[in-house]
This record gives sequence, C-alpha cells and structure tokens, in this order.
Amino acid sequence: MKIIRSLLLIGLLQAAAVTAAFAADDLAQIKSAGAIKIGTEGTYAPFTFHDASGQLTGFDVEIGRAVAQKLGVKAEFVEGKWDGLIAGLDAKRYDAVINEVSVTPARKEKYDFSDPYIASHAALIVRSDNTTIKSFKDLKGKKSANTLTSNFGKIAKDNGAEVVPVQGFNESIDLLTSGRVDATVNDSLSFLDFKKHRPDAKVKIVAIDDSPDSDKSAILIRKGNPELQAALNKALAELKADGTYQKIADKYFGKDVSK
Repeated sequence: MKIIRSLLLIGLLQAAAVTAAFAADDLAQIKSAGAIKIGTEGTYAPFTFHDASGQLTGFDVEIGRAVAQKLGVKAEFVEGKWDGLIAGLDAKRYDAVINEVSVTPARKEKYDFSDPYIASHAALIVRSDNTTIKSFKDLKGKKSANTLTSNFGKIAKDNGAEVVPVQGFNESIDLLTSGRVDATVNDSLSFLDFKKHRPDAKVKIVAIDDSPDSDKSAILIRKGNPELQAALNKALAELKADGTYQKIADKYFGKDVSK
C-alpha cells in the first residue's frame, strides 16, 4: 500500500511539474514556433491599419514587429474586431495583443501586461490665434466640443466649460476651426496624428494633463507567463535604448509618446 501511495504521489508531483512548466511555457513555445502571434484590429489608425497598398501597418504594428525581432522570431498578426480582441487571447488565438490596450485595474486582475510603451494625455486644444485660454481653468464659461460620455468631456465640464456634444475628434476640430466652440479637450495622440497629416491646421495645444492617471497602454498577455513578460519588457527597453522606438514614434507622431 505504501509503495502504491508513493507511486501515486510521484505521479501527481510529476503531473504538477508538467502542468506548471506548460503554464509558464508561452515564451518557449513562441521560440519553438519561430513566431509570436499578435492580435490587433487593423482598422485603428494610426496604431494599426492598412495602407493604400493593403499592407498592415501602424505604430503598434511596427512596435510588434520590432519586439518580435528582439525575441528572435517573426511577428504574425491576427486581425479581429476590438469587441472580441481580448477574448481571442483567452481562446489562445494569439500569444499577445498589441492594439493600444489601456492598462486598467480590471484587466490586471485577469491578464498580465508588459511595461507601458505609450501614454495618452488629455490635451487642451484651441485655435492658433487664441490668446485667452492658456490652462484648463480658463475653460470656465467657454464652449468645448466633446463626446458627452468621454473622460475628456468630464474634464472640460469640471473646469466650468459648456460641453457642445460631438461624435468624435474630427468633428471637435471642425467646430473649433469654424469658431463655433472655443476649445476641445481631447486625446494628445489623436492631435499629434492630426497635425502629422495636417501641419498647417490653425490649432494648437496650450495645456497637457500629465497626471499619473494618464492613460497608459502596454502589451497584453495571458497570466502565468513571467518569462514572456520579462522578455517583452527587455525587448521594449532595448528598443528605447537603441533608438528604434524613437524612430517609430517620430514617424507616426513626431515625438516620443511613451511618457
């Protein structure tokens, strides 16, 4: 009986060891396959989209390819709609999601993240000839174009602005340039992308909310993969150190967007 129990115990310990190894083996499997599968939208410019030739490209896509290169493997992108993108990670359709995924407490309970590689701030945007609005406090009694349910609209309202409802960033800028509103509080990254394509647009940023609560994005992976997480962090750090990150950020935004 003791022998049988000992054999059973050994068997259970071996099974547990195999299970633990498998659970922490995503990096090894990626290395073995020679590719890291990355979930992304492909419809969310400038982060992940298709160019005129149909090629998948964008800031996040280039970051993904550069990270894969640092890992010594190829990047294989699997496209999907945002609503099901994170669920695809649960279903093991891919190894990671790189799609400007915000780091939130709720997501951290179920998933692990790399170190953040991009930060988005609330930017106060006015017309280029505006000299009266210099800070968020100056919004008191002014009109700000914002989507009603966004955090940006809340910031405008909290600072005393009358929020004029719009559907998105482009409509906010249209109302601003036409003089129908005084300002818009919006995503700093959206503004940088807009100015990249329309450098002559008569709008400017006069204030940035760079508080610790600013939205940060990182690479999303399944929990229980410390080796993969460490490898991704190492890759991102190397991309920053060797200038690759700066080159990609300059291409899409004209500046480092990691802070």
